[in-house]
Amino acid sequence: MTTVLLTGAAGYIGSHTWLALQAAGFSVVGLDDFSNSSPEVLERLRELGGRRPVFERASVTDAAALDAVFARHRIDAVVHFAAFKAVGESAAQPLAYYANNVGGLVGTCQAMQRHGVKTLVFSSSATVYGEPKYLPYDEAHPLSAMNVYGRTKLFGEQILRDLEASDPAWKIAWLRYFNPVGAHESGRIGEDPRGVPNNLMPYVTQVAVGRREFLQVFGGDYDTPDGTGVRDYLHVMDLAEGHVAALRYLLDHGASITTNLGTGQGTSVLQLVQAFERASGRPIPYRIVDRRPGDLPAFWADPTLARERLGWRTRRDLDAMCADSWRWQSANPQGYA
Repeated sequence: MTTVLLTGAAGYIGSHTWLALQAAGFSVVGLDDFSNSSPEVLERLRELGGRRPVFERASVTDAAALDAVFARHRIDAVVHFAAFKAVGESAAQPLAYYANNVGGLVGTCQAMQRHGVKTLVFSSSATVYGEPKYLPYDEAHPLSAMNVYGRTKLFGEQILRDLEASDPAWKIAWLRYFNPVGAHESGRIGEDPRGVPNNLMPYVTQVAVGRREFLQVFGGDYDTPDGTGVRDYLHVMDLAEGHVAALRYLLDHGASITTNLGTGQGTSVLQLVQAFERASGRPIPYRIVDRRPGDLPAFWADPTLARERLGWRTRRDLDAMCADSWRWQSANPQGYA
């Protein structure tokens, strides 16, 4: 059985990918330092996966701890999520973001190299495309990050390309994904941001459950059908299954790949709010406020390459994203607390 080291394993996307990897027959060793996640996730994973999670508490910036993990487990491949991801926070704390997102990636790859593991799935982001030259974004679109967080992903991509060029034994999947939302259909794991949410869906769900009075919609005068920003939202379980498909591609083909993971459809803020109201049966009061600096009017993915090369496509629609988000938040109004 192929054993996968999953960094950032207790986080939102990491925890869902853990279940998807197990369902696909992989053995998982999870690694997290709980800097942006909860230990309660492990108990939920035990419940959902039917087995006790194999877990190591460590930081990807700790070389000695990483070496100890590789020494204790026979690791065949790594799926690397461990990164900070809040755009606004990245501008206020650039050194922390570069240390963790870039330094942590370098440290992980150095540990992999020391232990002879050269298969890696890298969690990148559509932020590496910057301002659209054309839409939808395809993988050939020019790269240009617009914020510190985006630059950490862009620099991470380049580091891995230089690594692959130096040693063709490395097989790497660069996955540029768009806007993950939703939760596991059980409602037992989902998105639980600390403090004020930076992303739309958890803010909407917290309004619905009564934790926040209203939703702030940043900008109502964009050149979009209803004036609000348009994004490519995809269900987190579809995204998790995309990571499984990418890992299988690396193992089966012995070749690297760069691909988008998205639905190929744009949804506006107000369209998402309306879909969530249908799913939850609750009104979502909102106020339109000023645009945020750096926000783009609209973007969405061209997912053709992932369909053709990975055999992957999204299977869950916007209504399912909203229904699963509401199931998670209504059953866990305070998240994992």
